[in-house]
Amino acid sequence: MSNEFDTADLRHAQRMARKKIVIGDKKAAATQARGVVVLHTGCGKGKSTAAFGVLARALGHGQTAAVVQFVKSRTDTGEALFFRDHPRVHWHVMGAGFTWETQDPTRDAAAARAAWEQAVHYLSDDTLDLLILDEITYAFKYGWLDAPEVIAALHARPPMQHVLLTGRAAPPALIAAADTVSDIALIKHAFQAGVPAMPGLEF
Repeated sequence: MSNEFDTADLRHAQRMARKKIVIGDKKAAATQARGVVVLHTGCGKGKSTAAFGVLARALGHGQTAAVVQFVKSRTDTGEALFFRDHPRVHWHVMGAGFTWETQDPTRDAAAARAAWEQAVHYLSDDTLDLLILDEITYAFKYGWLDAPEVIAALHARPPMQHVLLTGRAAPPALIAAADTVSDIALIKHAFQAGVPAMPGLEF
């Protein structure tokens, strides 16, 4: 029995040694220190939540950040209450609310343009380390913003600035332009079982 375990341990050690070499080679080849464009899309829960986790990480490194929210109009969310008074965070809730609530496409479009103008300001600020454009993809879906305009501004931003975009149904051009893309799928959601949005979990 001990020989069997010894053999398994040896095979595991050999696999891990090979894996270490492969990962080491990949790390050695990763020499482009620069700002990264990250996109969280898909129908599952957690896109904005993950973005705010990145915000916490950036602040832990002493970085400065800005958040521009394109659809959300609430100022009592847990993330707003926690982050908005931080001295290194600029927090902007600029949405008019969900489209089925506002039922006013002109107002929604104007709010999206105003949010984008605020975002453009930060995209030219080389003192800003991280910019989160929360739920910006809805602005493409409803025609409030043009993807080429946004992509051009992303390309022209300061070289070390990170930008994180969230929202469902990201257009293919934005997916292609981003460096890192996560497609968050929906498997189950408590709302489908009749559970309302819960404070501390959903907002």
